[in-house]
Amino acid sequence: MRRSIILALSIVLGVVIFAYGFEVTQVDLQQLGSPTRQESLARILRALARPDFIQFEQEEFVVETPLYVPCPPDGPALTPELDRGEPYMVVDPPCADPRTVVTVEGFNFAPNTAGPLNFIPPSGVSLQLGRIETDGRGHFAMSVQLRDRVSDEPQLLRAITRRSVGLPQLSRNGVETINKIIETVFMAFLATVLGTLLSIPISFFAAKNLMRMVTSPLASISLSILAIPIGIWLGATIAGALATVSQMVSASLFLNVSGVLVAPVLAWGVMRWALPRDPRGDEGAMAHPLRGLALLGIGLTTLLALFFLSDLAIVVGQALIPALGRLGFVGQFVADLGAILRLILLPVSALVGAGLLSNLAGGLGLRLVEQAPGRGIVALHVLLAVAAGAVLAALIGAGIDWFYQLNNPAVTLFWPLLLGAVGGLLLALRFPARSSLPVGLAIYNVVRTVLNALRSVEALIMVIVFAVWVGIGPFAGVLALGLHTVAALAKLYSEQVEDIATGPIEAVLATGANRLQMIVYAVIPQIIPPYI
Repeated sequence: MRRSIILALSIVLGVVIFAYGFEVTQVDLQQLGSPTRQESLARILRALARPDFIQFEQEEFVVETPLYVPCPPDGPALTPELDRGEPYMVVDPPCADPRTVVTVEGFNFAPNTAGPLNFIPPSGVSLQLGRIETDGRGHFAMSVQLRDRVSDEPQLLRAITRRSVGLPQLSRNGVETINKIIETVFMAFLATVLGTLLSIPISFFAAKNLMRMVTSPLASISLSILAIPIGIWLGATIAGALATVSQMVSASLFLNVSGVLVAPVLAWGVMRWALPRDPRGDEGAMAHPLRGLALLGIGLTTLLALFFLSDLAIVVGQALIPALGRLGFVGQFVADLGAILRLILLPVSALVGAGLLSNLAGGLGLRLVEQAPGRGIVALHVLLAVAAGAVLAALIGAGIDWFYQLNNPAVTLFWPLLLGAVGGLLLALRFPARSSLPVGLAIYNVVRTVLNALRSVEALIMVIVFAVWVGIGPFAGVLALGLHTVAALAKLYSEQVEDIATGPIEAVLATGANRLQMIVYAVIPQIIPPYI
């Protein structure tokens, strides 16, 4: 009995829900039977079935017949005998008063053609009376109302029809359609390539099984946070200085080519000296101060060579545009690659500087935790946590101020500094100085949240944003689809990383390998097939 009541109530509730849905969505089945709407629907469906994609060359036929408006006192003059083998029209009656309805009948026209039927007064102005449509025998008959044009001279009825001749060819709409198809295909192609290249490295940060392994003491994390803004500023400053140097010599093609060729050779020679051939007998490449400076010099030399390469690509590409003629887009592509390289070198240098300095600071913090005495490490633990919390909160406040333009330092600077310092102090008191915190999981949650937010935004909305930045056109579509592809593929790729076997990872880590070696030898071999 109870089940029957529950089933009956469920059915009633379902009916009410669907009924309310019909009410909200304004379902009106009476519109389906409306003759006007059915006629409009049929017209639209027929138009869709006959797109203006193919066209033929048109041969025009003009047929005229005299007409008197009004009738002359002596009656209409005799019309010349008609050639029954050619297209001709017959008007009944051959004369009439203005605004009189007459019947026009045509013979020997091209079958299944259409065109205007015009009234031509002595002034020569064409006044359309209607449209004729011939049947399969080239015949038509229609009734029209004469215009209010009075003349003693004969006036004309003129029928104009067109017939397709020759081979079919693409219409203007067909050409535009094919161009848009090609544009769409390549827009998706470029967006997919760009999105895939960016989503692969991001997917490792969104894989929980890999990020769970990343742990570090609070002091090490704090030093890394404090080093990030310094590294960004330092990397951007160095890149800006090297960009200025490259611009100073960009006018000389010889210097550009020399820089592109000599810098990699010099960097390779220094690297061969700086990196030990047998690391087992050495503490590492950074153990010797000169080796550290040499590696820094390699990085700066490589960055300067990339700036030279970007300038060289721009110059060569612009020179190739007129030389290649119709293939000038290849030269433009080379120039665009150089411009893109120069555009991304500054932010990439800032990110690399932040990563390197943060890594060095994190390593320094780890050594301090391991080697510092008990009381000293506790004080350092608290001090660094408070400073890092304040800096991180201040950066977040600066971002909020940029977005919302609050222009209130008390809200966007002082209070964030205070709250961040208090948060860092609470963390320092909560966790022991030598304990490791799951910093990897924190990064994982942030990355996953960003990816979820990007996927929730429709690509059309992204197009609007990018259209404001780069202008209306397919390039905005490439950027929007690329960003959406990054969010979608990074999630899918990270799930593939989370599904890999843990045995190879544990085996590689057991040999003493670092995280990069573990990813190269234990993770990548397992994810290549599903990634592809």
